[in-house]
Amino acid sequence: MLAGAMAAGIFAASAQDASRAAYFLEGYNYRHEMNPALAPERGYVAMPVLGNLGIGTQANIGVNTLIYKKPDGQLTTFMNKSVSSSEFLGNLSKTNKLLTGVNLNIISLGFKGFGGYNTLGISVKADVGMSLPKGLFEFMKVGQTGPNTRYDFGDMRLRVMSYAEVALGHQRQVTPELAAGVKVKFLLGLAHLDANIKKMDVSMGDKKWVIDGDGEIFIGAGNGLYVPTNAESGKELDKPSRSEQIDFDGIEYNNFGLAGFGMAFDLGATYDMSRFVDGLRLSAAVTDLGFIKWNGAAVGRMPGRAWEFDGFQDIAIDDTQDGYDDNKIDQQLEDLGDRLVDCLNFEKQSQKESETRALHATLTIGAEYDMPFYKRLSAGFLFTQRMAGCFSWTEGRFSANVKPTNWFDATVSYGASTFGSSFGWMLNFHPKGFNFFVGSDHQFFKITPQFVPVGHLNTNIQLGINFTFGGKYKGKPIVKG
Repeated sequence: MLAGAMAAGIFAASAQDASRAAYFLEGYNYRHEMNPALAPERGYVAMPVLGNLGIGTQANIGVNTLIYKKPDGQLTTFMNKSVSSSEFLGNLSKTNKLLTGVNLNIISLGFKGFGGYNTLGISVKADVGMSLPKGLFEFMKVGQTGPNTRYDFGDMRLRVMSYAEVALGHQRQVTPELAAGVKVKFLLGLAHLDANIKKMDVSMGDKKWVIDGDGEIFIGAGNGLYVPTNAESGKELDKPSRSEQIDFDGIEYNNFGLAGFGMAFDLGATYDMSRFVDGLRLSAAVTDLGFIKWNGAAVGRMPGRAWEFDGFQDIAIDDTQDGYDDNKIDQQLEDLGDRLVDCLNFEKQSQKESETRALHATLTIGAEYDMPFYKRLSAGFLFTQRMAGCFSWTEGRFSANVKPTNWFDATVSYGASTFGSSFGWMLNFHPKGFNFFVGSDHQFFKITPQFVPVGHLNTNIQLGINFTFGGKYKGKPIVKG
């Protein structure tokens, strides 16, 4: 479980939240997910699942940093002897992060009424984050360099949170210039894993490797969750000290049930500044202000004493090792993950009745200005701040938005963020009765033969099919609509 997430997480793909590139497009139905004060132009019903679908990731590390092609065409990991330490380590950041998220819209609709515009959404969401220090990769790659080699690193984190959401939103025009929106979200927890390693001291001698670490793992998946130790699973152990270590392969559910309950709020506002600056509109929002109370959570901790570790040298990642020819890249990654779990050594401590944890909130601030020489062309700037501890990120995105007809609008944008720069775009067709959009917040231009982006794993493709009804909403949107 943990091993697979750590080893294969770099290739995660998922459905994404609403497109930030399309924040200023009036016909785009999902702006209210970024700011509840931005109402769609008409009532709409989304095609189930396909209403707002995308795949993508954000990372400051690339696939070509971890995976290499040999002259014979085979793929191998950075651990292979053919990959030099200087080449590999030179491509890493001090802290290497991967973030991905799921927002699978099951039901999404909007309609006019109650003095404003209303939205209803039922979705399944997940946030996945991985943060690994450069020192960990140096330890794995370089290993022992003398009779007494020491590594001192920490601040490793793996976090997964998944839940179902029922969201009710309402937007209304407060004054001719000011619009406000609020969304109430009822949350049903599905699963939560949070591994936090604060300290890792590694001492490598000629006879043994010794690790001294400080960390904790939290697993919340309901009262039916069973988290066994190696001893409880009946595993044959080469070291008796591993008997109380959590057996991640043995985790199972005795009976399925909801893992927790919670609530969250989205708050937003827009303001037309035309009386001061003709054509200028401002907007701001905070989303996902809330929490989930997780039931039946299992907690594991590092043992508070040093333990021995056999290293990574027994994995068939080099053609000089037995079994390499049959050891494909996915198996190499899985084996690396298994050995990394052995290195971390979480021992089961307790099973809690409940624990409350916050969601990751997001702050969004936008400004749009109509070009005086052509009112159907505007320039926009969107600032986004994700508040998620070590997984926090910041992005500033400039966009040019054009609406040549009443049924089509488009945007191109350039963003600079914690994960580097990116080019975004969106084409949005919205004639009466139908809406189709396709675009990307992080367009990639170079891929491997396996269709994986080269360079930083910042990639996103988004599309959606929705059916609209009714006349245009009379409440004047502040971000042009």
